[in-house]
Amino acid sequence: MPTLHETIIPSKRVRRITVLISGSGSNLQALLDSASTPSLPNCAISYVISSRSNAYGLTRAKTHIPSIPTKVCALKTFQNRNPGSTREDYDCEVARLILESKPDLVVLAGWMHILSDKFLRILNGEIEPPSEPALPPPALGSASTSTPSESQNQSQPQKNQSQGTELPDLKDLKISAENSEQESPKPKSEAPAQAQAKPSDNVEAAADSTQDSKPDTSPAPKKLPEPPMHQSFPIPIINLHPALPGQFDGANAIGRAYEAFGKGEITHTGVMVHRVVAEVDRGEPLVVRQVEIREGDKLEDLESRIHEVEHQIIVEGAKSILAELDKEGRP
Repeated sequence: MPTLHETIIPSKRVRRITVLISGSGSNLQALLDSASTPSLPNCAISYVISSRSNAYGLTRAKTHIPSIPTKVCALKTFQNRNPGSTREDYDCEVARLILESKPDLVVLAGWMHILSDKFLRILNGEIEPPSEPALPPPALGSASTSTPSESQNQSQPQKNQSQGTELPDLKDLKISAENSEQESPKPKSEAPAQAQAKPSDNVEAAADSTQDSKPDTSPAPKKLPEPPMHQSFPIPIINLHPALPGQFDGANAIGRAYEAFGKGEITHTGVMVHRVVAEVDRGEPLVVRQVEIREGDKLEDLESRIHEVEHQIIVEGAKSILAELDKEGRP
């Protein structure tokens, strides 16, 4: 039983979570399914950023009710549009996009890029984010001599899939949510967290909607939470890593653990959710689970067992951070 001093007062507003993905988004789906339930109360996934335009997680966000705004920020595309730019410049652009969404928490759910120290300093509020990078002028002899306006991009979504959908301002978000209440809701998610995902090239954030000829008697979908007036810093960042603390940092952790088991070097592996710091996968562990490796396991068997645990602890990790924000009285 907490003392009076330790009593957690829930936030008066719904907390906003921005999720960074690079692939199928099964862990994103776990967060979507748990948001605003007892497993992950008083919050919503309000923005999804992907490093790949064909990530199926974008479809999961698009088909969610309400539809989640998305953005594709691919490293190669960014560098092509900004000649001479560096990896750090790319990270700064990702940080700028995150700040536009005014999140309370950032979750890396299969984000396949290592984030730079400058990125972390921006989200800690230590330095200002960059202004939006200007696109380079078109090549000589090109059909167009000017960059399409934002309104043109929105009216022709299929011609600019690499950029995803811009995060709407508060006014547009309210209008979009009000319109969505008049539409016939789709199923909450296109696929459960553990379902096999089929990649899709469609990266637009707003789901195609059709008017049902019959009156809709189902409950109206919830609106996305409104952003706060001001961004609070530091913005906590957590990451899901399929290994125990101090083991198999970096890429291909599951495959390396499987090989180590075959050599008799380990008897089990694990999964953790940790805070993101400059050192890769070395931040403070928030949730840790051991995962057994069985004799006769194929690599796919171990991967499946680990993914099941991932879907659980990514929700637990997010919940623990949001509880901390409430405890410290973060507005």
